[in-house]
Amino acid sequence: MKLDKKSLAAFAEHQRDAFEAKLKEFVEIPTVSSEPERQPDIRRMAELAAQTVRDFGGEAAILETPGNPLVHGRFDAGAGAPTVTVYNHLDVQPASRESEPWNTDPFTFIQQGDRYLGRGTTDDKGPALTALWGIRAAREAGVRTNMHVLWELEEEIGSPNFDAGIKQHAKKLATGSVLVSDTIWVSRQRPACPAGLRGLQGFELTLETAETDQHSGTTGGAARNPIGELMKLVSEMYDATTGKVKIKGFYDDVEPPSRRELEDFRTSGFSMRAFKKDHGFKSVRSEDPLDVMKRIWAMPTMEIHGVVGGYTGPGIKTVVPPRAAVKVSCRLVPNQDPKKIMKLVRDFVKERNRDVKIESEAAMQPYKAPTTGPLADAVRHAMKFAFGREPVFVREGGSIGAVVSMEKVFRCPVLFLGLSLPEHGYHAPNENYDWQQACGGMIAFAKYLEELATL
Repeated sequence: MKLDKKSLAAFAEHQRDAFEAKLKEFVEIPTVSSEPERQPDIRRMAELAAQTVRDFGGEAAILETPGNPLVHGRFDAGAGAPTVTVYNHLDVQPASRESEPWNTDPFTFIQQGDRYLGRGTTDDKGPALTALWGIRAAREAGVRTNMHVLWELEEEIGSPNFDAGIKQHAKKLATGSVLVSDTIWVSRQRPACPAGLRGLQGFELTLETAETDQHSGTTGGAARNPIGELMKLVSEMYDATTGKVKIKGFYDDVEPPSRRELEDFRTSGFSMRAFKKDHGFKSVRSEDPLDVMKRIWAMPTMEIHGVVGGYTGPGIKTVVPPRAAVKVSCRLVPNQDPKKIMKLVRDFVKERNRDVKIESEAAMQPYKAPTTGPLADAVRHAMKFAFGREPVFVREGGSIGAVVSMEKVFRCPVLFLGLSLPEHGYHAPNENYDWQQACGGMIAFAKYLEELATL
């Protein structure tokens, strides 16, 4: 039996109330993985997620790791059927109405017509449940694919225990391919699938030149100023006006986008006006749309996240501070190795200022996804079937540590079928999701699972 769009749309509409009720349950558990006091909520979420899989007729297991647990669900069709695992994460970014401009309580699910507000609605609880309802639709239609879900609970802190966790349970988690639903389209008008993710290498620079604050009138001129020296060092590392990194060898392994990728960029629906509006930018480094897309998807970066040290209260306190720190990270593109980049940075810092200490922080490998072959074609067909337009394959500017781990441990291809939109506010106040994307997503996932069954 071949799935048809009209029947799947009717299925989604019939299931809408149940979907919204379950999304409310998920969103109202504050699974902030970066806050230790939320550990009971993390456990409560794992138990609710496992029970939800069972309520859908699947087998569920909570798999322990050195950190937060994983939830694994199985809906098996039997031996001989292909196996696919859909990955999502159920932990969320911190949120506070007191310190951020939320219009509603971030952990209270609010429905405004077709729009759902609350932390986690689009990143990534809404897409996770959308995929689960897509699995239900495919199963009810008799699609013969072994459909698994793998839900993580520490993606928002860099997946520090995910690699160890899936290695520990590798036999149970074995799969033929992985489909990730944790990415953002370029615009509502055009479906988009990442052809790659940028990697990450973070580090912190610290400099201590004294024991306590000193009076700038008494010691200024003779005393070393650690904030000033670190600002000088950073300005030697990169050009803050252009964003260009000045460390020798930094760009040596960069793989530029192909002609076909650039064509997909051009037809992706990206607009400078929408980009600036969605992110609240007053100005950006470039107004050329293609140049901006290359900058955010296909080129490495260096960003300064914070400078710590000295006096930051009202007015001026005329001291020379004893110590300072700068928090930095680099986004990396395919072929770049975080370890190699870290060595280049260390050597550069040692040469310019031997007293500066450098501490390596989070690191993730970049990832390049397949854009040709039967699985990529299945993504194309499913997205076009559901949303009326074939997706473009762009690159994603962010990093998902779990993707590289799954490719390595499961030894299988990892593809993407994301549903979030720029206006949904990933990591931002007033995060939201909407029924149009949820309904289309259920149809797309069901169709993809059917495509896999016929391969």
